[in-house]
Amino acid sequence: MKKCIYLIITIFIVSSCGEQRKVAEELHTIPCDTYSDVEAYFRYTEGCDIIISGHRGGNAPGYPENSIETFENTLRHLPSFFEIDPRMTKDSVMVLMHDDTIDRTTNGTGRVSDYTFDELQEFRLVDRWGTVTDFKIPSVESAIRWSKGKTILNFDKKDVTRDVLAAMIKKCGAENIIYTVHNAADALSVYAIDPNAHFSAFIATMDAFREYEATGIPWSRYIVYVENGTLLPEQQELYDALHKRGVRCMIALAPTHDRLPTAEERAVRYREEIAKRPDIIESDFPVEFVGLIKDF
Repeated sequence: MKKCIYLIITIFIVSSCGEQRKVAEELHTIPCDTYSDVEAYFRYTEGCDIIISGHRGGNAPGYPENSIETFENTLRHLPSFFEIDPRMTKDSVMVLMHDDTIDRTTNGTGRVSDYTFDELQEFRLVDRWGTVTDFKIPSVESAIRWSKGKTILNFDKKDVTRDVLAAMIKKCGAENIIYTVHNAADALSVYAIDPNAHFSAFIATMDAFREYEATGIPWSRYIVYVENGTLLPEQQELYDALHKRGVRCMIALAPTHDRLPTAEERAVRYREEIAKRPDIIESDFPVEFVGLIKDF
Protein backbone atom coordinates (compact mmCIF):
# COMPACT_ATOMS: atom_id res chain seq x y z
CA MET A 1 0.00 0.00 0.00
CA LYS A 2 2.79 2.38 0.96
CA LYS A 3 4.60 1.57 -2.28
CA CYS A 4 1.46 2.46 -4.23
CA ILE A 5 1.16 5.79 -2.41
CA TYR A 6 4.82 6.59 -3.03
CA LEU A 7 4.38 5.69 -6.71
CA ILE A 8 1.34 7.94 -7.05
CA ILE A 9 3.17 10.83 -5.37
CA THR A 10 6.21 10.30 -7.60
CA ILE A 11 4.06 10.27 -10.74
CA PHE A 12 2.30 13.45 -9.59
CA ILE A 13 5.60 15.25 -8.94
CA VAL A 14 7.10 14.18 -12.26
CA SER A 15 3.90 15.13 -14.06
CA SER A 16 3.81 18.54 -12.36
CA CYS A 17 7.44 19.23 -13.22
CA GLY A 18 6.74 18.16 -16.79
CA GLU A 19 3.84 20.60 -17.01
CA GLN A 20 6.01 23.41 -15.64
CA ARG A 21 8.70 22.64 -18.21
CA LYS A 22 6.06 22.56 -20.94
CA VAL A 23 4.82 26.03 -19.97
CA ALA A 24 8.39 27.33 -19.89
CA GLU A 25 9.11 25.78 -23.29
CA GLU A 26 6.06 27.46 -24.75
CA LEU A 27 7.43 30.94 -23.98
CA HIS A 28 9.26 32.71 -26.79
CA THR A 29 12.14 33.98 -24.69
CA ILE A 30 14.88 36.32 -25.93
CA PRO A 31 18.61 36.41 -25.06
CA CYS A 32 18.81 38.71 -22.05
CA ASP A 33 20.97 37.21 -19.31
CA THR A 34 23.73 39.81 -19.63
CA TYR A 35 24.24 43.39 -20.79
CA SER A 36 26.07 41.98 -23.80
CA ASP A 37 23.02 39.86 -24.66
CA VAL A 38 20.79 42.93 -24.52
CA GLU A 39 23.13 44.97 -26.70
CA ALA A 40 23.43 42.17 -29.25
CA TYR A 41 19.66 41.66 -29.36
CA PHE A 42 19.01 45.34 -30.03
CA ARG A 43 21.97 46.01 -32.37
CA TYR A 44 20.89 47.27 -35.78
CA THR A 45 22.26 45.48 -38.81
CA GLU A 46 21.04 45.90 -42.36
CA GLY A 47 18.07 43.64 -43.05
CA CYS A 48 17.59 42.70 -39.39
CA ASP A 49 14.22 41.35 -38.30
CA ILE A 50 11.60 43.69 -36.87
CA ILE A 51 11.20 43.43 -33.09
CA ILE A 52 7.72 43.78 -31.61
CA SER A 53 7.47 45.43 -28.19
CA GLY A 54 4.45 45.06 -25.94
CA HIS A 55 3.32 48.48 -24.69
CA ARG A 56 2.51 47.99 -20.99
CA GLY A 57 2.99 44.30 -21.68
CA GLY A 58 0.34 44.03 -24.35
CA ASN A 59 -3.44 43.71 -24.26
CA ALA A 60 -5.68 40.75 -24.93
CA PRO A 61 -9.10 39.74 -23.63
CA GLY A 62 -8.62 38.58 -20.05
CA TYR A 63 -5.08 39.95 -19.89
CA PRO A 64 -4.74 43.44 -18.35
CA GLU A 65 -1.83 45.81 -18.86
CA ASN A 66 1.18 45.83 -16.53
CA SER A 67 0.72 42.28 -15.26
CA ILE A 68 3.06 39.30 -15.29
CA GLU A 69 0.28 37.05 -16.57
CA THR A 70 -0.07 39.32 -19.60
CA PHE A 71 3.69 39.29 -20.22
CA GLU A 72 3.54 35.50 -20.24
CA ASN A 73 0.56 35.48 -22.58
CA THR A 74 2.42 37.69 -25.05
CA LEU A 75 5.53 35.49 -24.90
CA ARG A 76 3.45 32.41 -25.62
CA HIS A 77 2.71 33.95 -29.01
CA LEU A 78 5.94 35.70 -30.00
CA PRO A 79 9.25 36.98 -28.63
CA SER A 80 8.82 40.48 -27.23
CA PHE A 81 10.08 42.97 -24.69
CA PHE A 82 7.85 45.16 -22.56
CA GLU A 83 7.46 48.85 -21.77
CA ILE A 84 6.06 49.07 -18.23
CA ASP A 85 5.34 51.63 -15.53
CA PRO A 86 6.59 51.85 -11.93
CA ARG A 87 4.56 53.54 -9.19
CA MET A 88 5.19 53.85 -5.46
CA THR A 89 2.76 52.73 -2.76
CA LYS A 90 2.09 54.38 0.59
CA ASP A 91 4.58 52.01 2.26
CA SER A 92 7.28 52.54 -0.41
CA VAL A 93 6.79 49.36 -2.43
CA MET A 94 7.19 49.78 -6.18
CA VAL A 95 4.31 48.33 -8.20
CA LEU A 96 3.38 48.21 -11.86
CA MET A 97 0.68 50.76 -12.67
CA HIS A 98 0.49 53.30 -15.48
CA ASP A 99 -1.95 55.80 -13.95
CA ASP A 100 -1.50 57.48 -10.59
CA THR A 101 -4.88 56.01 -9.62
CA ILE A 102 -6.18 52.44 -9.80
CA ASP A 103 -9.59 53.48 -11.16
CA ARG A 104 -9.10 52.53 -14.81
CA THR A 105 -7.17 49.28 -14.45
CA THR A 106 -8.63 47.64 -11.32
CA ASN A 107 -11.97 47.07 -9.60
CA GLY A 108 -10.98 49.64 -6.99
CA THR A 109 -10.61 53.40 -6.83
CA GLY A 110 -8.11 55.87 -5.41
CA ARG A 111 -4.48 56.87 -5.74
CA VAL A 112 -1.76 54.22 -5.73
CA SER A 113 0.18 56.29 -3.20
CA ASP A 114 -2.74 56.21 -0.72
CA TYR A 115 -2.60 52.41 -0.36
CA THR A 116 -0.05 50.04 1.13
CA PHE A 117 1.07 47.15 -1.05
CA ASP A 118 -0.96 44.67 1.01
CA GLU A 119 -4.05 46.84 0.67
CA LEU A 120 -3.62 46.95 -3.11
CA GLN A 121 -3.59 43.15 -3.18
CA GLU A 122 -7.27 43.22 -2.26
CA PHE A 123 -8.11 44.56 -5.72
CA ARG A 124 -8.13 42.75 -9.05
CA LEU A 125 -6.84 43.97 -12.38
CA VAL A 126 -9.29 44.80 -15.16
CA ASP A 127 -8.55 44.21 -18.84
CA ARG A 128 -8.94 46.80 -21.60
CA TRP A 129 -12.56 45.78 -22.17
CA GLY A 130 -13.61 46.10 -18.53
CA THR A 131 -13.49 42.43 -17.53
CA VAL A 132 -12.34 41.87 -13.96
CA THR A 133 -9.62 39.20 -13.88
CA ASP A 134 -8.15 37.11 -11.06
CA PHE A 135 -4.81 38.90 -11.40
CA LYS A 136 -3.33 41.19 -8.75
CA ILE A 137 -1.15 44.29 -9.02
CA PRO A 138 2.44 43.01 -9.19
CA SER A 139 5.42 44.50 -7.43
CA VAL A 140 8.29 45.77 -9.54
CA GLU A 141 10.59 43.33 -7.78
CA SER A 142 8.42 40.34 -8.71
CA ALA A 143 8.29 41.50 -12.33
CA ILE A 144 12.06 41.91 -12.53
CA ARG A 145 12.72 38.52 -10.96
CA TRP A 146 10.18 36.86 -13.26
CA SER A 147 11.71 38.50 -16.36
CA LYS A 148 15.26 37.23 -15.88
CA GLY A 149 16.15 34.79 -18.65
CA LYS A 150 12.87 35.50 -20.45
CA THR A 151 12.64 39.07 -21.71
CA ILE A 152 13.75 42.70 -21.40
CA LEU A 153 11.80 45.20 -19.29
CA ASN A 154 11.75 48.86 -20.35
CA PHE A 155 10.76 51.04 -17.38
CA ASP A 156 9.04 54.31 -18.21
CA LYS A 157 9.52 57.32 -15.94
CA LYS A 158 6.68 57.77 -13.42
CA ASP A 159 6.80 58.75 -9.73
CA VAL A 160 9.61 56.35 -8.80
CA THR A 161 12.97 58.08 -8.59
CA ARG A 162 15.75 56.59 -10.70
CA ASP A 163 18.02 55.88 -7.75
CA VAL A 164 15.31 53.77 -6.09
CA LEU A 165 14.66 51.83 -9.30
CA ALA A 166 18.40 51.38 -9.90
CA ALA A 167 18.81 50.01 -6.39
CA MET A 168 16.08 47.44 -7.01
CA ILE A 169 17.67 46.42 -10.32
CA LYS A 170 20.99 45.92 -8.53
CA LYS A 171 19.32 44.00 -5.69
CA CYS A 172 17.80 41.60 -8.22
CA GLY A 173 21.08 41.24 -10.10
CA ALA A 174 19.22 42.01 -13.31
CA GLU A 175 21.03 42.92 -16.53
CA ASN A 176 17.90 42.82 -18.69
CA ILE A 177 16.44 46.22 -17.72
CA ILE A 178 16.40 49.45 -19.73
CA TYR A 179 15.30 52.93 -18.71
CA THR A 180 13.13 55.24 -20.81
CA VAL A 181 14.74 58.68 -21.05
CA HIS A 182 13.25 61.78 -22.66
CA ASN A 183 16.34 63.86 -23.40
CA ALA A 184 20.12 63.76 -23.21
CA ALA A 185 20.23 65.37 -19.76
CA ASP A 186 17.86 62.67 -18.48
CA ALA A 187 20.15 59.97 -19.90
CA LEU A 188 23.19 61.53 -18.23
CA SER A 189 21.46 61.70 -14.85
CA VAL A 190 20.53 58.01 -15.01
CA TYR A 191 24.00 57.08 -16.27
CA ALA A 192 25.52 58.81 -13.23
CA ILE A 193 23.34 56.69 -10.93
CA ASP A 194 23.73 53.45 -12.87
CA PRO A 195 26.89 53.22 -15.04
CA ASN A 196 25.50 49.98 -16.54
CA ALA A 197 22.30 51.69 -17.67
CA HIS A 198 20.77 50.94 -21.06
CA PHE A 199 18.15 53.21 -22.56
CA SER A 200 15.06 53.64 -24.66
CA ALA A 201 15.56 57.25 -25.71
CA PHE A 202 13.27 59.82 -27.29
CA ILE A 203 15.13 61.30 -30.28
CA ALA A 204 12.99 62.92 -32.96
CA THR A 205 15.39 65.47 -34.50
CA MET A 206 19.01 65.76 -35.56
CA ASP A 207 19.52 68.42 -32.88
CA ALA A 208 18.42 65.94 -30.21
CA PHE A 209 20.66 63.30 -31.79
CA ARG A 210 23.67 65.58 -31.52
CA GLU A 211 22.86 66.31 -27.86
CA TYR A 212 22.85 62.59 -27.08
CA GLU A 213 26.05 62.10 -29.06
CA ALA A 214 27.76 64.81 -27.00
CA THR A 215 27.08 62.89 -23.75
CA GLY A 216 29.66 60.27 -24.65
CA ILE A 217 27.34 57.45 -23.56
CA PRO A 218 28.02 54.55 -25.96
CA TRP A 219 25.38 54.17 -28.64
CA SER A 220 25.38 50.43 -27.94
CA ARG A 221 23.36 51.30 -24.83
CA TYR A 222 20.40 52.67 -26.82
CA ILE A 223 17.30 51.91 -28.76
CA VAL A 224 15.60 55.08 -30.02
CA TYR A 225 11.94 55.99 -30.11
CA VAL A 226 11.66 58.20 -33.19
CA GLU A 227 7.98 58.62 -34.06
CA ASN A 228 4.34 57.95 -33.23
CA GLY A 229 2.65 55.94 -35.92
CA THR A 230 5.03 55.87 -38.87
CA LEU A 231 8.50 56.58 -40.19
CA LEU A 232 8.74 59.96 -41.91
CA PRO A 233 10.68 60.42 -45.18
CA GLU A 234 11.85 63.86 -44.06
CA GLN A 235 13.56 62.27 -41.06
CA GLN A 236 15.66 59.82 -43.08
CA GLU A 237 18.87 61.64 -42.14
CA LEU A 238 18.14 60.88 -38.48
CA TYR A 239 17.37 57.22 -39.14
CA ASP A 240 20.55 56.86 -41.21
CA ALA A 241 22.65 58.48 -38.48
CA LEU A 242 21.26 56.11 -35.88
CA HIS A 243 21.68 53.07 -38.10
CA LYS A 244 25.28 54.05 -38.82
CA ARG A 245 25.89 53.74 -35.08
CA GLY A 246 24.11 50.39 -34.83
CA VAL A 247 20.99 51.82 -33.17
CA ARG A 248 17.49 50.56 -33.88
CA CYS A 249 14.68 53.02 -34.59
CA MET A 250 11.33 52.39 -32.88
CA ILE A 251 7.85 53.64 -33.70
CA ALA A 252 4.93 53.56 -31.27
CA LEU A 253 1.41 52.67 -32.40
CA ALA A 254 -0.45 53.03 -29.09
CA PRO A 255 -1.51 56.65 -29.83
CA THR A 256 -2.47 55.90 -33.45
CA HIS A 257 -3.26 52.57 -35.11
CA ASP A 258 -3.91 50.72 -31.84
CA ARG A 259 -6.94 52.93 -31.26
CA LEU A 260 -8.81 51.49 -34.24
CA PRO A 261 -11.84 49.52 -33.02
CA THR A 262 -11.25 46.11 -34.64
CA ALA A 263 -8.33 43.74 -35.15
CA GLU A 264 -9.08 43.67 -38.88
CA GLU A 265 -8.78 47.46 -39.17
CA ARG A 266 -5.60 47.44 -37.11
CA ALA A 267 -4.04 44.70 -39.23
CA VAL A 268 -4.41 46.82 -42.37
CA ARG A 269 -2.52 49.68 -40.78
CA TYR A 270 0.05 47.39 -39.15
CA ARG A 271 0.93 45.95 -42.55
CA GLU A 272 1.46 49.46 -43.89
CA GLU A 273 3.99 50.18 -41.15
CA ILE A 274 5.73 46.81 -41.45
CA ALA A 275 6.28 47.52 -45.15
CA LYS A 276 8.25 50.66 -44.20
CA ARG A 277 10.64 48.46 -42.18
CA PRO A 278 10.93 50.17 -38.79
CA ASP A 279 13.39 48.30 -36.57
CA ILE A 280 11.05 48.08 -33.57
CA ILE A 281 7.27 48.45 -33.39
CA GLU A 282 5.74 49.14 -29.99
CA SER A 283 2.06 48.23 -29.76
CA ASP A 284 -0.75 47.67 -27.29
CA PHE A 285 -1.56 44.51 -29.25
CA PRO A 286 1.72 42.66 -29.90
CA VAL A 287 -0.04 39.32 -30.31
CA GLU A 288 -1.87 40.67 -33.37
CA PHE A 289 1.46 40.91 -35.20
CA VAL A 290 1.82 37.12 -35.30
CA GLY A 291 1.69 36.12 -38.95
CA LEU A 292 1.90 39.67 -40.29
CA ILE A 293 5.65 40.24 -40.37
CA LYS A 294 6.46 37.01 -42.23
CA ASP A 295 4.57 38.39 -45.24
CA PHE A 296 7.27 41.06 -45.76
